[in-house]
Amino acid sequence: MANSIAIEGLHAGYGEVRVLSGISMNVQGGETVVLLGTNGNGKSTLIKCIMGQVRPTAGSIVADIDGTSYDLIGRSTEDIVGIGISLVPEGRRLFPKLTVEENLRLALVGAKASEPALELKKAYARFSILEERKNQKVRGLSGGERQMLAIARGLLGHTSLLLMDEPSEGLAPLVVRELRDSILKIKGEGVTVLLAEQNTKMALSTGDRHYILEKGEIRFEGTTESISKNGEVMMQYLGVPV
Repeated sequence: MANSIAIEGLHAGYGEVRVLSGISMNVQGGETVVLLGTNGNGKSTLIKCIMGQVRPTAGSIVADIDGTSYDLIGRSTEDIVGIGISLVPEGRRLFPKLTVEENLRLALVGAKASEPALELKKAYARFSILEERKNQKVRGLSGGERQMLAIARGLLGHTSLLLMDEPSEGLAPLVVRELRDSILKIKGEGVTVLLAEQNTKMALSTGDRHYILEKGEIRFEGTTESISKNGEVMMQYLGVPV
């Protein structure tokens, strides 16, 4: 069944500071959709609104998960995760003094997985390097390995829609390519993906559709092909010369 999100007329901010102004967009089942734009233009705030971490001042966020419609505004983050929407947060937010497996087992408690052993097996099947490192403390992992662990954690339990906030941040180019391949593999498993990303090359090679945000508003919407062929958009909003 389709696992999608529809956002209409969304306004949000922090106190008197308005960050999002009338955002309307959608993510259809099975798609990978990317929020593009430089820092400070509202990408992370939009992700946080979907996850219940920021309460919008106006507008709607409706998710259709496994055939059931959910109004997300007003729900707790725990409730939203329980519906099947998960987040790989900016900065990964792992527990550095715990091992790889301890991080996963701790997340399994929050995911309320009915078969924890099976979930661990699936995580290690997705990312074999994590199985090799399962008894190693997170603080000893490379940046790429930490990101793989953060993604594996986000996919534990029933995850129909995965949100990712700046997943390539701080990663070397080779690791970014591995990250791209992982996201494409996740999409191939039927998981709908929405990610906020500054790395234009990675985003365009991963996403089906893209929304460019500037000053809390959507300035452009289109497929990878339509953005790649639009030199003005690439230069003006993404700073990429064509």
